[in-house]
Amino acid sequence: MAPPFNTAYPSVDDLRDKARLRIPRFAFEYLDGGCNEDVSLARNTAEIRKVQLQPRYLRNRGTSSTKTKILGMEFDAPFGIAPVGLQGLMWPNSPAILAKAAFKHNIPFILSTVTTMDIEKASEITEGNAWFQLYNPVDDVIRDSIIDRASAAGCPVLVLLCDVPTFGFRPRDFKNGLALPPKMSVSNILQILGKPTWAFHTLKYGQPTFETLKPYTPEGLNLRQLGAFMDKTFSGRLNEEKIKPIRDKWKGKLVLKGVASEQDTQDAIRMGFDGIILSNHGGRQLDAAQSTIGTLQEVAGPYGNQIEIMIDSGLRSGPDVARAIASGAKFTFMGRSFMYGVGALGTQGGDHTIGMLKTQFKQVMDQLCCERVEDLPNHLI
Repeated sequence: MAPPFNTAYPSVDDLRDKARLRIPRFAFEYLDGGCNEDVSLARNTAEIRKVQLQPRYLRNRGTSSTKTKILGMEFDAPFGIAPVGLQGLMWPNSPAILAKAAFKHNIPFILSTVTTMDIEKASEITEGNAWFQLYNPVDDVIRDSIIDRASAAGCPVLVLLCDVPTFGFRPRDFKNGLALPPKMSVSNILQILGKPTWAFHTLKYGQPTFETLKPYTPEGLNLRQLGAFMDKTFSGRLNEEKIKPIRDKWKGKLVLKGVASEQDTQDAIRMGFDGIILSNHGGRQLDAAQSTIGTLQEVAGPYGNQIEIMIDSGLRSGPDVARAIASGAKFTFMGRSFMYGVGALGTQGGDHTIGMLKTQFKQVMDQLCCERVEDLPNHLI
């Protein structure tokens, strides 16, 4: 039986190498890079891969299943597509490609407030199953409007982002002019000319913009004015005072993303969140941050029975997903891995990456002789 993915690209590293050849350097470096010296970026994956699992070869067992439940919903694999900003800059129409693939394969897709597809389109593609990540606005009227739209679109989960009180210091983005306000230098234009497939699809789908935010953005803004508007409208700061009216208004499941400490885990439980996503923003915000697997190992034991604990940042393979689940996470999310997939393979990238990761993950479960995802902690060394 043929594998459910393109065997020329059997790993995320292969997809990354191919994507780098197809995406202009300024856009690829925005996707690929962390902050400062990329220490946190490297630490996330390195420390996940220190986790070891132990097989049980001689026990009787049935067929391994990759299905699992989170927040009362069943999915076909214990991983989903994390929210990523400016996806259409990295590969044209990529949020739609990934939302379609996620719905087809029954895994969660989280739409970012600052990506290049709006809530309504995500809902249409996923038949109301897309989760929405709210980058909390300063203006309560805009906040309530966005929440109302997410509710009307049928989003089952609202994800509040808490780990961007300030923008990370990203040297490559400064050099490439991708800090707000963005600029298009001669170097960037030459890079575009060298990537004709990316350029053609950008012309086809149009210049990427913050689609969800269009109703709140004054018309006729130039790039500098748009940058100033974004800085003014979204402070990135979240606290209990700002969370309470959101908790009162939102009737679906509420998740806090960006949790990086035991203290914030305790506060999330006290404030009534249904789940948390342990994250350090993929190493893009604080280069001195603890790895997400390190945080998971601290909070899973004491709090895993009080709140649904999920994790992102640094996961790049099916074995990485298994390591995280075995360490106490109920679910995992990946951002870059899926963006490498669409950058490498375009419209086929979502299906390919999901199929590849599911195959890798299933092989680990079979090798461990583990029947159910929730039994993976029994195999942790």
